Amino acid sequence: MITRIKDKDGKNIPGTRISSHTFIDHPGSLSLAQGVYIGHFNVLEASHGLTIEEGVQVTTHCVITTHSSHQSIRLYGSSYAGKEMIGYVTGGVHIGRYSFIGPHSTIMPGTKIGKGSLVHAYSYVKGEFPDFSIIGGNPAIVLGDTRTSDRALLDQYPELNSMYNEWTN
Repeated sequence: MITRIKDKDGKNIPGTRISSHTFIDHPGSLSLAQGVYIGHFNVLEASHGLTIEEGVQVTTHCVITTHSSHQSIRLYGSSYAGKEMIGYVTGGVHIGRYSFIGPHSTIMPGTKIGKGSLVHAYSYVKGEFPDFSIIGGNPAIVLGDTRTSDRALLDQYPELNSMYNEWTN
């Protein structure tokens, strides 16, 4: 685990950790906040901008990509030559504060995941998802709201309410 992660200005990002087994493509277009955890065997492809906000956890075997040739290769066949072709999809990815990305998930270009969200394992995520979404499936849809399960724990452990309210409001 690499624990001395620096931002674009060379300053340490407190509490951010990235597995040495994660591959980062285009690190200059990757923006990480403090307290981020990126586990083992992930691919972060950031060529069109990837922002991961405070406290986000990306578990294992995830792919987050800001470009894809999944359509253009079929359209062009042997004439395929890379980006800037019809069907070549690009777009930044933004993952909001304190979200959790489950194992084996794929997050596609142009995706925005709101704060406090949870992505189920093995999900194919594309599009915009509101704050506190429970996201799952292939293709992924909103399955619920994390505040529902959070409320049960906050009622059981009221001493956590002030910390929870600090970032949710």
